[in-house]
Amino acid sequence: MIESLLNLDTEVFLFLNGKNTPLWDNFFWIFTSVQVWVPFYVTIFIAIVYRQRINGLWTLLFIVVVIILCDQIASSIIRPLFERLRPSHEPDLEGIVRLINNRRAGKFGFVSAHAANTFGLALFTSLVFRKWYYCSLIFIWALINSYSRIYLGLHYPGDILGGFVLGILLSILIYIIYKKTIFFHIKGFKDVFIFKNEVFIPAVGVIFSMIMILLCAKMLVI
Repeated sequence: MIESLLNLDTEVFLFLNGKNTPLWDNFFWIFTSVQVWVPFYVTIFIAIVYRQRINGLWTLLFIVVVIILCDQIASSIIRPLFERLRPSHEPDLEGIVRLINNRRAGKFGFVSAHAANTFGLALFTSLVFRKWYYCSLIFIWALINSYSRIYLGLHYPGDILGGFVLGILLSILIYIIYKKTIFFHIKGFKDVFIFKNEVFIPAVGVIFSMIMILLCAKMLVI
């Protein structure tokens, strides 16, 4: 059963990894970078501090906790436990996997920390902001970010699915703790808990970032 699932996982990976063009090579190479999203993260910071003022530091702290837990549990606990090779390190796939700029990353890939981090951030901030347009955009962002790992040859779809589950579960758990310990016990926090138009700031930020990445990718093809 497990072997059949792993074989299916590999087949789906090879299908998705083989769908490429120079434009998307550049796009996903840039998209998967952590640094390129710093401006977007700044817009989340601005929206939270603008609405919640000093109390926003608590919200930001919990966001950091979500990301750290997702990243460390994925990379420091689950990966050493399962020791599943990344497709970029799998001897049977040598010469078959399409890598971009010959990047192979670390040895083990289950689960994807990228997927855990992005989906963890997506769900937690969606629960905080509670605006449909932000929720839609941030989950599209997380999906593209996760797919980029398959495109680049660094993760199987199963790695992404595992990271998704981890990120979702941890963000729900941390949000429950956040709401119980902050919403009910920090003076004045209840008054600034509901976000309004300031959520447009990170929503516009993610759209602008995606457009700029696509334009940069197109320029590199020329």
